[in-house]
Amino acid sequence: METWRGIPREEIPWYPTIDRDKCTGCRTCVDFCRNDVLEFDEADGKTRVKNPYNCVVECNVCAKLCPEGAIRFPDEAVFRVLSNSSLRGRP
Repeated sequence: METWRGIPREEIPWYPTIDRDKCTGCRTCVDFCRNDVLEFDEADGKTRVKNPYNCVVECNVCAKLCPEGAIRFPDEAVFRVLSNSSLRGRP
């Protein structure tokens, strides 16, 4: 996805962050996401974000699937305010 609601994808701060202290390396998130956002780091046995802008805007299923609660996304209310503000300035 190159744009979302007319906004270039690289300008949209919607992607996961991973708390590596909580991540147990179960790979549930990596196995779920088909957009190549996440990858398993064999060196430390944890997941990391590989391609953040491949993440589908407003999708947070990987976080819901994580049994350890190690994946976070921006606060949805704050994100909506940001995206609405951005949209006002665009044709």
